[in-house]
Amino acid sequence: MSIEFIYPEFEVIRNADRCISCRACERQCANEAHSYDEKLKIMKCDDSKCVNCQRCVSFCPVRALKIIKSNCTLCGNANWPAQTMKEIYKQANSGGVLLSSMGNPKPLPVYWDKILINASQVTNPSIDPLREPMETRVYLGKKPSKVQRAKDGTLDCSLPPQLELSMPVMFSAMSYGSISYNAHKSLALAAAELGILYNTGEGGLHEDFYRYGKNTIVQVASGRFGVHADYLEAGAAIEIKIGQGAKPGIGGHLPGAKIIGDISRTRMIPEGSDAISPAPHHDIYSIEDLRQLVFSLKEASEYKKPVIVKVAAVHNIAAIASGVARSGADIIAIDGFRGGTGAAPTRIRDHVGIPIELALAAVDQRLRDEGIRNNVSLIAGGSIRSAADVVKAIALGADACYIATAALLALGCHLCHTCHSGKCSWGIATQRPELVKRLDPAIGSKRLVNLMTAWKHEIKELMGGMGINSIEALRGNRLMLRGIGLTEKELEILDISHAGE
Repeated sequence: MSIEFIYPEFEVIRNADRCISCRACERQCANEAHSYDEKLKIMKCDDSKCVNCQRCVSFCPVRALKIIKSNCTLCGNANWPAQTMKEIYKQANSGGVLLSSMGNPKPLPVYWDKILINASQVTNPSIDPLREPMETRVYLGKKPSKVQRAKDGTLDCSLPPQLELSMPVMFSAMSYGSISYNAHKSLALAAAELGILYNTGEGGLHEDFYRYGKNTIVQVASGRFGVHADYLEAGAAIEIKIGQGAKPGIGGHLPGAKIIGDISRTRMIPEGSDAISPAPHHDIYSIEDLRQLVFSLKEASEYKKPVIVKVAAVHNIAAIASGVARSGADIIAIDGFRGGTGAAPTRIRDHVGIPIELALAAVDQRLRDEGIRNNVSLIAGGSIRSAADVVKAIALGADACYIATAALLALGCHLCHTCHSGKCSWGIATQRPELVKRLDPAIGSKRLVNLMTAWKHEIKELMGGMGINSIEALRGNRLMLRGIGLTEKELEILDISHAGE
């Protein structure tokens, strides 16, 4: 052992009395933590390779395995926790930037859990969603600020391009390359069945998925990977990605090892070359520049599709959103700092950005104060975990929500935070053919449909309990929310009263 040795974070406990040496764990482990000793005729495990993906535990036919968190930790203290010490050891050994996957794991406030929902009692009867109609459809896009009439006095019902969703939830951007072909297909199939949309991310759109175009949001990021006329025409909407909640202010990087076969062709870059998205769009340095790209994309798509601008939740997000709303964009997507990622510098993921709850409330209020709220729809993303979070987000001012990590969990993700390694044992964040095939798109899409169907029922139940029968009546209705355990300043930004008031 040496100075950089760090005891493994997880330990694999094998019950020798149960283990039959069937080697299922060895076959299932993408990280090669399990091995068979031919001489001793027993299974062995290298704990240092275990990421606690639970694949071996799930597939052990005799339940001989369990994985526990190691209790062998560094001394540390309140100022120097063991994790900080480990990170310093790693960087002292490698000289490199630390990379992490998934969302921010720090014990920072989760405001969804400090916001409570009001319910109807006596004077304002609740609504039974099993017996009375509840409207969960939403339309995303510019709305008129007043009733308009034609010259003959009839109502002018024409609207700019709108996205129709059967419920106020969509699958957020995850690029082909960061996730597998089968994962993308699962999202596309589920979106089509549910009547919602999924987002291609910045990796282009595989030719097999053009058939799902009416349920697809195509993304244009700084690297312009996979962007061409047919791609822009394929989707129901076009999203300009300026920022991402897990890594505001920086670009993206898909290692060359993942740029193979269809991924290379879809992204339109040579095999083996790193796909590096610059931090800024090199044609956008102002709101005026953004406006030019917005209208270039509208022109390219014959003004038939709404244009979304996605930005990360940062400290001046209200002012930024005000500018974006005036750029000609139809929809603004705001991604909070707890949003997931395939790979991001650890320091940026864990320390840059602000929670989506505060950002959303600030943006909605700013747009209302300026009288331009109807110019854009708002999508909130960045750790939307349940139907209750969706309802709270809409009451804070969102028109709809993006989910990504929740969708991956439905596909089988075990949140082991190793997406960047490309060794996802569940066939999601990987391009290795033997791993990709572990995710059956038919089963994956069914699980996604089940999750969204359950959320839709819960949204109706929550609205019914509030005495509200439509998403439109819930949007921005902060009177239905109360805070608990929040400071006066937090309540002021959220624009909600404390519980009991």
